[in-house]
Amino acid sequence: MRIAMWSGPRNLSTAMMYSFGARGDCAVWDEPFYAAYLDRTGADHPMAAEIVAAHEADPERVAARCCGPIPGGKAHFYMKHMPHHMLPDFPLDWAEPCMNIHLIRHPARVIASYGAKREEMTLADIGFPQQAALFDRLGGLVVDSADIRADPAGMLGLLCAEIALPFDPGMLRWSAGGRPEDGVWARHWYGAVHRSTGFAGPEGPLPDVPDGYQSLYKAAMETYSEMQARKLVLPKA
Repeated sequence: MRIAMWSGPRNLSTAMMYSFGARGDCAVWDEPFYAAYLDRTGADHPMAAEIVAAHEADPERVAARCCGPIPGGKAHFYMKHMPHHMLPDFPLDWAEPCMNIHLIRHPARVIASYGAKREEMTLADIGFPQQAALFDRLGGLVVDSADIRADPAGMLGLLCAEIALPFDPGMLRWSAGGRPEDGVWARHWYGAVHRSTGFAGPEGPLPDVPDGYQSLYKAAMETYSEMQARKLVLPKA
């Protein structure tokens, strides 16, 4: 099975990659198109030059690897993708036979977390409209990160059942520190997950939206609400 997990930044996406990577039968790949996106756009991201130098920046070659042999001879391939990395002329046909899953998070939390790492952001930076467009094209499942944090075993069990993948309790724990598959950008972005050994508990109250980002928040909420209406929900006991 090839799993394409789509999410914007600051969205539990790295913890989910570590969770699937903790399975003995699953290879993982961290943001395959990031270097290609930076190379093509020249976006002013932290470590941009280093990322382009260290990772494959040809989108055609990246796409070929997405549908090529699974690394390490594993049975399954989990790919952590960012919707905003998929520029209009980047290949996307590789994703059509994948199990596409869309990981969402409340925009107030995304904006607060992303703003702690970058001084400025746009709606395109946090990927909400691109994610909705990918869902419209590819379909798939929707999972809310808040639900995973509230009940990791229950939600991961439900997700695995939906994609006909046996649940492995090992997905709930991983070793502290980085993974060999981490992109070189890990040292800037992954501090919290490197200190973790599993999913953190439920999040607290929503943070306030910083001044100047109200219109961005409103636009992101429209997309989030539409996606949230389609999310997987645990059956009531």
